[in-house]
Amino acid sequence: MPAIVTLKPGKDQSLRRRHPWVFSGAIGRMQGEVLEGEVVMVQASNGEVLGMGHYAPGSIAVRMLDFGTEAQLPDAEFWENRIRNAYELRKGLQLTGQGDTNVYRLAHAEGDGLPGLIIDVYGDVAVVQAHSAGMYKARPLIAAALQAVIPGLRAIYDKSAETVPAKAAPGAQNGYLFGESNGQEHIVQENGHPFAVDWETGQKTGFFIDQRDNRSLLARYAPGRRVLNTFCYTGGFSSYALQAGAELVHSVDSSKKAIELTERNAALTGLESKHEAYAQDVFSFLKDRHNQYDLIVLDPPAFAKHLSARHNALMGYKRLNVAGIKQIAPGGLLFTFSCSQVVSAELFEGAVLAAAIEAGRPARILHRLTQPADHPVSLFHPEGEYLKGLVLAVE
Repeated sequence: MPAIVTLKPGKDQSLRRRHPWVFSGAIGRMQGEVLEGEVVMVQASNGEVLGMGHYAPGSIAVRMLDFGTEAQLPDAEFWENRIRNAYELRKGLQLTGQGDTNVYRLAHAEGDGLPGLIIDVYGDVAVVQAHSAGMYKARPLIAAALQAVIPGLRAIYDKSAETVPAKAAPGAQNGYLFGESNGQEHIVQENGHPFAVDWETGQKTGFFIDQRDNRSLLARYAPGRRVLNTFCYTGGFSSYALQAGAELVHSVDSSKKAIELTERNAALTGLESKHEAYAQDVFSFLKDRHNQYDLIVLDPPAFAKHLSARHNALMGYKRLNVAGIKQIAPGGLLFTFSCSQVVSAELFEGAVLAAAIEAGRPARILHRLTQPADHPVSLFHPEGEYLKGLVLAVE
């Protein structure tokens, strides 16, 4: 029998609307030994069972796995059903290797009913990231479910050491849950574009899958343009621009490791003669580049992880976009993004508006951008929509 978390009177409405978070302030009392990462039963103040979830100390006290009076403890069948459901969705999107793409997000946390869990697939390897103690403890069952669901899976790599709460797993180390490294460079295909992926030492799970659709959009506008890709990481936008026929492509990132990956991916296009990469601070790089580019990508890492940092993040987005808008050539296109979950699309657009006013350049919105279909957003959890972007035509 799991421990029981009883909510305060009137604090059950969000769970009845299937929002997957229980905040600590909503909890009236707890019965039994409530340990971080363990499954708990959540009930209303009148004793009605509302569902099951993973407990963690902190603001978000319970992340719900299942709702209603029929909710069961998550067993092997539960994990296989959830992961199969996620896989069938991606299969229907033609992302599981039957087309020209074999890199995709298989599990997108709350968007797939798996709060705290990210799984990215790179061809025949799945990379797991647990962002909660509960998901970290469930890794053996998750790995077994992946093997049961995904045909031809060669390996499963756990990259949770950087994401699981430190107090919950103080000795966490990355490593293979199934299979092993084959010692070879791993090349994946995204819309027919080749990319080398390093999930063992790269950022996140090794590749920024969430920009796939936006990279395709950039390819429509890149022919004949001079392109600058800032915060380039592995050079996704750069590779698309090169293969679309850009006149030249420059990639900038403060990380030398990222620049090495970008140069490798540019080489895979066979068009590296049109590409230059710079391991340099983006703000410093932009200072003296007036009119040098007519397509600029601003895709920084998250400027805010928590609400307390949101104001400073908005100031950062404004400052970055002022620099980009000032430097872009007349008639140029600016692809600008925020991946800060606590910064809404409206707030981000406001920061870009303020930047355009300060830069003194008229600009028109051509596109409003978001994350792709393999990063689904639950209707009951709008907070899952974290990526937002604008394409501006700057006069």
